[in-house]
Amino acid sequence: MGEHFVLIHGAWHGGWCWDGIIQKLVKAGHTAEAPTMPGHNPDDDRSQIKFDDYVAKICDVLNQQTRPVVLVGHSSGGYMLQAAAPKVPDKIARLIFLNAFILPEGKNQFDLVPPEASEAMTAAAQASPDNCVPVIEDFVRNMLMAGEPAAMQEALIKRLVPQPLSLFTTPAATEAFDKLSIPRSVVFCNGDVSLPPGAYLGMAQGLGEFNLVEVAGSHEAFFTNPGGVVEGFLKALTQLTPKT
Repeated sequence: MGEHFVLIHGAWHGGWCWDGIIQKLVKAGHTAEAPTMPGHNPDDDRSQIKFDDYVAKICDVLNQQTRPVVLVGHSSGGYMLQAAAPKVPDKIARLIFLNAFILPEGKNQFDLVPPEASEAMTAAAQASPDNCVPVIEDFVRNMLMAGEPAAMQEALIKRLVPQPLSLFTTPAATEAFDKLSIPRSVVFCNGDVSLPPGAYLGMAQGLGEFNLVEVAGSHEAFFTNPGGVVEGFLKALTQLTPKT
C-alpha cells in the first residue's frame, strides 16, 4: 500500500495548485488530497479569515484520515503545519516542508521577509476592502516564478486569489511543535529567488533533525515541474541521513 499525502497550499493559492502533483503521486502508487483553505475559493468572504481558521481546516482533514499521512506544506503552508501538527500528531507519519516558512517562537512571516516587501503588502491590504493582500503580478512573475515560461505564469496568476493579511502577521507559538518526534523532511527547489539566498534553508534549521532533498525549479516548481518535485518527495521518504 502506498502513502497517503495531504498537501497544504500557501498564500494566494488553492488546492487546485497541487493537481499535477496528485497525478504524479497516483501514477507512482500513492494517494493524495489537497484541501483549499478557508477564504481561498474565488467567491469566499475573506474579510474575517484568521490564522486559526487554516489550522482548524487542516485538523479537520487529518481527523478524517484512517491512517497516518504524509503532510506536506508549501511556502506559508509550512507555518500552518507547525501550528496544526501538535493538535493531531497521531494522524501524521511524516512532515515535508516544500520551500516553506518555518517560524521561530514569537515571529510572524513578515518578520522574515525584506522590510520593503512586508511594508508594501501591508499597505496594499490596508487599502483593500477586506484587509487582503491582492495578487501582485510582478511579484509572481519575477520572484515566485522567475525563469518560468510566460504561459505557466499566466496559468497560475489567473487562479490566484487575494490573501487575508492575518496569515502573514500572526506570530508563531512553537513549543508544542518543537516537542514532536514526527520525522520531518525538507524538499528545496533550488532556483527559488522569492527570498534572499539561504533564507528557506536557514529557517529549516529550526526543525532540528531533518532530511534535505534538493530539486530544480522556482518557488512554484510544484506547479510547473510536478514530476521533479514528486521525485523529491519520494526520495525524502526513504533518505536516511539527517541534517541538523
